[in-house]
Amino acid sequence: MTSPENHAHPRFAEALRELGLVDLYPRIRRFPDATRTAAEAAAAIGCELSQICKSLIFAADGVPVLVLMDGASRVDVERVREELGAAEVTRAEAGVVRETTGYAIGGVPPFGHRTRTRVLADRSLLEHDVVWAAAGNPHAVFPMAPKDLVTHAEATVVDVRERVS
Repeated sequence: MTSPENHAHPRFAEALRELGLVDLYPRIRRFPDATRTAAEAAAAIGCELSQICKSLIFAADGVPVLVLMDGASRVDVERVREELGAAEVTRAEAGVVRETTGYAIGGVPPFGHRTRTRVLADRSLLEHDVVWAAAGNPHAVFPMAPKDLVTHAEATVVDVRERVS
């Protein structure tokens, strides 16, 4: 069996063990070049941009919240604000992302974080049979059925994608 530590961040590998998802280890793919952006990840994997699951941390009235969004779309912070009933929602700063999740921007997985946060998953992710998400570092990704990803992230499915005019 492939050692997860060779591909995934050790914290994420441990989260997979705790969740009983060790069958994911051999499917984690590591790339020599970083896949920090959704476009870089899609190009490296050879999938559609919308099959990339972005894990984005926002601050809702100062409280971190994770938003899972397909790689082809942008998060509408106003829709997130309405969903959460918050007065203000902003992108979290890099230090807050690392402190909250334990991972650097560009490698944040959808679950296995240092602290427990509220998680919103945009409905657009459910349009695919498989999506790819970061495995805790900017060089590694893993595939998962979106419904399973939502379950393991303990996410609420919402519509927070920016509307296209």
